[in-house]
Amino acid sequence: MTFPRVLGPAGLAAAAALLAGCVSIGGGGEAPDQLLTLTATSTAPSGASASGDMASALAVNEPAVPQHLDVVRVPVRVTGSSIAYLQDAVWVEKPARLFQRVLSETIRAGGNRLVVGGGELEYAAQTQLGGELVAMEFDPARSAVIVRYDAVLRLPDGTVRTQRFEAEETGVFADPMSVAPAINRAANDVAAEVAAWVE
Repeated sequence: MTFPRVLGPAGLAAAAALLAGCVSIGGGGEAPDQLLTLTATSTAPSGASASGDMASALAVNEPAVPQHLDVVRVPVRVTGSSIAYLQDAVWVEKPARLFQRVLSETIRAGGNRLVVGGGELEYAAQTQLGGELVAMEFDPARSAVIVRYDAVLRLPDGTVRTQRFEAEETGVFADPMSVAPAINRAANDVAAEVAAWVE
């Protein structure tokens, strides 16, 4: 299902009618046949190890998210002020945790940083990567998925650096088996840019 790039009133009405069968407003209904996840395309090889002290360690924190992303559904940007959810598209866990894992693994695979996570080590690391996962959604008006991450890097000397990272993929059909792989690719693109930034 594709939509024109510029939609007038008639086009918006037609798009809304087409999209009605692809999205849902609530979170109820039957369980989906399968759950969606994100996987890192860059991974550390088996047996890879790293060592260092807390001064050089990097903790990758779970990003904050807006309320519409704090669910296991895939948001659909219907208009600038309204959101629905893609029907039958359910993540295995919330997007913030999925993105955190992709980001951690991508940085770890670079082999230049000691990445720690979980428990006391995460809080003891003197370099902290956090921020907000602003968008991980499908835009039917452009047949595109968008992943947007506002990174915040806190360095041992107290310096704070921020940067926005964004990736999108167009030509995506409004169904879970098209949207999920496209989001995965976009999330990995963002993670690769962040990994280069923190080196």
